[in-house]
Amino acid sequence: MPGEIALVGGNEFRAGTTRMDRAILAASGQDSARVVVLPTAAAWYTPEHSAAHGVGHFNSLGGDARPLMVLERSHANDPGFAQALGDAHVIYFAGGSPDHLLEVLQDSLLLQAMLQAVERGAVLAGSSAGAMVLGAMMRRPERGGWVKALGVVPQVAVLPHHEDKDPAEIAQQLESQVPASLTVLGIDARTACLGSPGRWRVLGVGRVVVYRNGQWTSHKAGEQLPAGV
Repeated sequence: MPGEIALVGGNEFRAGTTRMDRAILAASGQDSARVVVLPTAAAWYTPEHSAAHGVGHFNSLGGDARPLMVLERSHANDPGFAQALGDAHVIYFAGGSPDHLLEVLQDSLLLQAMLQAVERGAVLAGSSAGAMVLGAMMRRPERGGWVKALGVVPQVAVLPHHEDKDPAEIAQQLESQVPASLTVLGIDARTACLGSPGRWRVLGVGRVVVYRNGQWTSHKAGEQLPAGV
């Protein structure tokens, strides 16, 4: 049975994420889940710090975490790095640059291994940039508006760090920017959608705003997202 996906709105591995991340570990179905933390999106910043923070965080929750320092395109096409996902129960992409992360992962051996891991039941999680690249499209104003993402979650796009946004204003903007077939999820920091297409539930301390066809609905922890997402 395929594993679940976790789309996290940002501020990963920090205070307030414990309950959410325990649920992500539990979704793997393992008592001491093997977690692989990838700081790929933070390659231009402090990837070692990001990886160490994630490993320490998940180990403190009872996981068995380790870093995988995939920082550039050549790493993502290295069979050794791809094979390192073979026994993972949770694969977690930390935040940073969505453009760099997409460039590294697109059509790579690591992406193939990641999808194979999900097919055998692993949980795939991405925070902020990590969540953005898993969708069908990403909003990148500096690149002309919207660009194609990995499409792991089809017909969905993620707007992370959504806690300070006005949903009515965002809904009006999106109506003229995205196709009617695309559902946009505005996800607050320290908040996640966990599940798979058609069966998402909200975790964390904030809310998830679902934007479709110029309309929006807001959902808090414990609630299911509307049918069709």
